[in-house]
Amino acid sequence: MSGVIKQIDKTIYGPVLSWRFGKSLGIDVIFEISTCSFNCIYCQLGQIQRVTPERKVYISSEKVINDLKEFLSKNIEFDVITFSGSGEPTLATNLGEIASEIKKLCPDKPLQVLTNSTMLLLPEVQKDLELIDRVICKLDAANDKTLKQINRPAENINIENIVAGIKSFKQSFKGILDIQMMFMPLNLAQIEDLANLLNEIQPASVQLNTPLRPYPMQWHRENRGNHLPEDLTETRQLKVISKEEAEFIEKTLKDKTGLNISSVYRE
Repeated sequence: MSGVIKQIDKTIYGPVLSWRFGKSLGIDVIFEISTCSFNCIYCQLGQIQRVTPERKVYISSEKVINDLKEFLSKNIEFDVITFSGSGEPTLATNLGEIASEIKKLCPDKPLQVLTNSTMLLLPEVQKDLELIDRVICKLDAANDKTLKQINRPAENINIENIVAGIKSFKQSFKGILDIQMMFMPLNLAQIEDLANLLNEIQPASVQLNTPLRPYPMQWHRENRGNHLPEDLTETRQLKVISKEEAEFIEKTLKDKTGLNISSVYRE
């Protein structure tokens, strides 16, 4: 059986059709309102309702696991399980507990986390991610000015700590660490500086993106998923890089780092 979960009262959503990961089953450990340590100008959730670095239990582990069991009973096909949803998953202090339970229920499915990288310096967050197979770390800016323009972080979050957190986490992490980059006209001038940071981090691969999805003017839970036409309220199209610019960035980063680079336009 194939299909997509559309119930907005569930912490499980999708599977989302991902250019990077195939059919990705979403796990939302934030859920109640959109909550993140970033308020990115391109966020698929729209304007973040609560911008904060506060770590706590946002939704109970029991709720997430019960929702997953209900989903699994429907025999819907999916390829990978991804923590993302209504905000930054590493803000949830029960992330590790939930990951452990999911591993028991779905031992044959890769488990991954999409993170904005702001919490990775914390030892407790690094421990929460021990069971994750792949962690995809956001890195859109090479300096604090651009970080504030694109990612609009919570107070006291800066590029130095973000990069230090990624590097610290990578030292102990036994899974795969990737970097994802969202390119817009605002950060096109930073390709060489970003290449230098990639050489410091040495991820397994780099994923280049640009905001092809329209930006929702208000938040609702279906923003988490596929952005089907019937799910969208008022939106606006953001400035993107062209296919030619994406090809130039891909070639430049590959030449300067030797890393495996994939692009939303090519994939």
